[in-house]
Amino acid sequence: MKTTKKLERVTIRFAGDSGDGMQLTGTQFTRTTAMAKNDLSTVPDFPAEIRAPAGTLYGVSGFQIQFSSEMIHTPGDQADVLVAMNPAALKSGLRYLKKGGTIIVNTDAFTSRNLRMADFEDDPIDNGFLEGYEVFSVEMTRLTKDALEGLELTHKEKERCKNFFALGMIYWLYNRSIDPTLAWIEEKFHKKPVWVEANKRALRGGRNFADMTEIFTVNYEVPEAKIEPGIYRRITGNEALSLGLVAVSNKSDVEILYCSYPITPASDILQHVSNYKNYGVKSFQTEDEIAAIGAAIGASFAGNLGVTGTSGPGFALKAEFAGLAVICELPLLIVDVQRGGPSTGMPTKPEQTDLMQGMYGRNGEAPIPIIAADSPADCFQTVYDAARVAFQFMTPVLILSDAYLANGAEPWRIPDIDAIPEIKPNFAEPGKPYLPYERDDDSLARKWALPGMPGLEHRIGGLERQENTGNVSYDPENHMRMTEIRAEKIEKINDFVEGPELHGSEKGDVLVISWGSTYGTVRTAVEQLQRAGKEISYIHLRWLNPLPKVLDTHIKNFKEILIPEMNMGQLSQLIRSKYAIDAKGFNRVTGQPLVVAELKEAIENLL
Repeated sequence: MKTTKKLERVTIRFAGDSGDGMQLTGTQFTRTTAMAKNDLSTVPDFPAEIRAPAGTLYGVSGFQIQFSSEMIHTPGDQADVLVAMNPAALKSGLRYLKKGGTIIVNTDAFTSRNLRMADFEDDPIDNGFLEGYEVFSVEMTRLTKDALEGLELTHKEKERCKNFFALGMIYWLYNRSIDPTLAWIEEKFHKKPVWVEANKRALRGGRNFADMTEIFTVNYEVPEAKIEPGIYRRITGNEALSLGLVAVSNKSDVEILYCSYPITPASDILQHVSNYKNYGVKSFQTEDEIAAIGAAIGASFAGNLGVTGTSGPGFALKAEFAGLAVICELPLLIVDVQRGGPSTGMPTKPEQTDLMQGMYGRNGEAPIPIIAADSPADCFQTVYDAARVAFQFMTPVLILSDAYLANGAEPWRIPDIDAIPEIKPNFAEPGKPYLPYERDDDSLARKWALPGMPGLEHRIGGLERQENTGNVSYDPENHMRMTEIRAEKIEKINDFVEGPELHGSEKGDVLVISWGSTYGTVRTAVEQLQRAGKEISYIHLRWLNPLPKVLDTHIKNFKEILIPEMNMGQLSQLIRSKYAIDAKGFNRVTGQPLVVAELKEAIENLL
């Protein structure tokens, strides 16, 4: 007699070769879990090689999802369940599995060759290597082929369906409906009926096997989460950012030109944006990174909002043109989806290592506002807020995301478009007196004059400009004045944007300062410690340049300051230099999100 147990939250990790369909499997489980009204957070873990040799450790592709009946903010420190499709997936996945966790393994892949490829001397299922774990050995490959008996597919083609067999087992184990995935299969493979039938059979076969076999005696149910009412969809950071650009165009009545050269992990944005050409957002794939930002600046000069997206190596190439946008004082969005470096580094892994490059990576005094997204869904609001600043202050704005946010997914409450505030570009009006570098009293922004408008003729370029007139000037005092104005203009953004909220007591022992994708880990760790009665608070920074005015007050009210980052302490250095305090860093450069348990330990050590 099989029983059903209720759980508050579960973390599952799917792992296999890059050709085993683990990302597809994880994505389908995520969609179904979202429809089951659980809160969720995911993190794909891609190999850097496009197709590494099958069975190798560096070719393992992983996908981790945490889902819960309560609000969650991370994809989980360690998995409760590991689905391993071969020995390499088992070996690399064990580091992410909690002690005593569950392993579902495809024993058909444990051949002598695959064991050697994964550096196993003998079979780990039989030699005690997995002692302490609950192991379910399943002949997934054979059972998948049996389920597909009679279909006109080769043995190799049938084997490709084993990921759906594994998914079917997990659907049964966590009491999930297979109907959403069946509908997706129909839509995805409708031009190839044999693949529709094959994948459906494999999915049903896995579910039926888990239901009928004696090895699984319990399945689990995670109740619906209590979330704010509304219409939700699953969304990744790159998808959310693309939709944010659509909203910017709609609310500003300004068309957008997104210019990009493909680079992991920002390439998806170009692909998503290309679907929205009927909504005021055009896309342009250029021949290189320099051409991309050059074209974007040209679009902004012509009256569109130029946007260019890249990752760290590409951002380095854009530095000179970014300085041109600063001195021309044109609205421009630069999206940097950060990844592991230096150089090519780890192109599929997340880091927060471009903050200093964003602050100082241009010649001369060339300040640029910097805003960082804190979750996949937040990428929508981040790009919208960046555009409002770019328009109002006539400045390029740097948007920092990273590979974790770009590819990770969570439920997103679709906003009411009518409730989103309007954006009013700072256009010059024909027929009124016009000076190219005359400034608004509040924002210090110059007017945005479109080419071809009578009375608004002007020159802009890379040479220093005379105040007000915009004429070329080599006057020392004018250069000093213009440098000061450009810096003061960026500081005035603080008077326009909403400041960060302090979570916890106004005074205490430890203040934790987070930025970017560390938000979920920091919030989870601090809230758990607060519930345990610890005197700690946290503040999350969206705007990193300028730093918010309230930060100075908050910092002085705490004995210790801790700044967790996926770098070697870049924000810590900025905080130390600006506020002359001994801020402590919690720094990890592993290509993985920060771990809640490790951060809690670091905070408790400070206490």
